[in-house]
Amino acid sequence: MPRGARKVAESGFYHVMLRGNGGQIIFDDDADRRAFLAALSVMLEDPGLSLIAWCLMSTHAHLLLSDETGALSSAMHGLATRYAGRFNSRTGHIGSVFAGRFKSVPVETDSQLVAAVRYIHNNPEKAGICPAAEFAWSSYREYVGEPFITNVDVVLDLVGGAAEFASLSAEGRPVGYCFRAGKRIPDEDAFDIARAVTYPADPRALASEGGVERGRVLLALRDAGLTLKQIVRITGIGRYAIEKGILLASEG
Repeated sequence: MPRGARKVAESGFYHVMLRGNGGQIIFDDDADRRAFLAALSVMLEDPGLSLIAWCLMSTHAHLLLSDETGALSSAMHGLATRYAGRFNSRTGHIGSVFAGRFKSVPVETDSQLVAAVRYIHNNPEKAGICPAAEFAWSSYREYVGEPFITNVDVVLDLVGGAAEFASLSAEGRPVGYCFRAGKRIPDEDAFDIARAVTYPADPRALASEGGVERGRVLLALRDAGLTLKQIVRITGIGRYAIEKGILLASEG
């Protein structure tokens, strides 16, 4: 089956993810992470490309890039090939390091851009590793300190500076954004999306509520892209009750 064409961002901003083949670890140690950043630096020698945010997890890497000249696909292919060659040579691994071609999501608005950066930085905390401010392998420290590979100016100008960025990142408000390469919100992101919809309330509290207002919240969860199965799992409300509540809210 032919692969679908990538969606082109009118803004030029793309949230990109490289994942290990079969969920394999692609960064064994800090030397691997430094090697990836070195390969990334080579890629960024292209004047049409700019790095807005990054985070290196053990099995995948998130990048937020500005692509002014349409060089993203060839540049990412070069990055993946360069790093995979080094990784296979060091470990003796045979075969693909990454799971197929990279995935990308267009980021079109200023609010999306800020949310995407926060989402990328929050990966370690979501994985139960540590808060974003304590993680060494992301661009968070460049945003609140001295940039060395990342163009932080675009986002800092939007939020009002480094101090405001740090406050925004620490406030705990749900981002309401996820890496959504397909039509469906990934299950691992569904609860975070639900929290953003119901904030400051907990979506799990809906089960003890009733009436039209509950229906409106259930409708908002559906409109945010959650499936009925995900809403059932998150709220604990039965499918029939959810469908009825959404119907009543839609009619009201």
